[in-house]
Amino acid sequence: MELTLAIAIGALTGSGVWLLVRPRTFQVVIGLSLLSYAVNLFIFSMGRLRIGAAPVLDTADAINPADYADPIPQALVLTAIVIGFATTALFLVVLLASRGLTGSDHVDGREPR
Repeated sequence: MELTLAIAIGALTGSGVWLLVRPRTFQVVIGLSLLSYAVNLFIFSMGRLRIGAAPVLDTADAINPADYADPIPQALVLTAIVIGFATTALFLVVLLASRGLTGSDHVDGREPR
C-alpha cells in the first residue's frame, strides 16, 4: 500500500512539474492542480495509513494512540481542497481575462514565430 501511494504521489508531482514548464496558461493551471493533489496525498499519508481505525477516542479504557487515526492531516487536507478549488477558479478567471485582452493563451502573451 505504501509503495502504491508513493508511486501515485511521484507520478502526480512529475506530471505537475512537467505541465508547469509548458507554454500555455491552461497547462500551467492543470500542473498547479496536480501538484496540489500530490501535496494533499502526502499530507494525508502523514496521518498513518490505517484502515478501519476509529478517528474518535473512546475514553472508557486506557487510550493507546496507535489504535486511532490522526484527524489533523484529514482536517488539513480538507481545508487544502477547498482553498485549492477556490484558487483554481481564480486562475481560470484570470486566464480567460488574459486571453481576452491579449488574444493569446501563452504564458508570455506572445505566439511563437
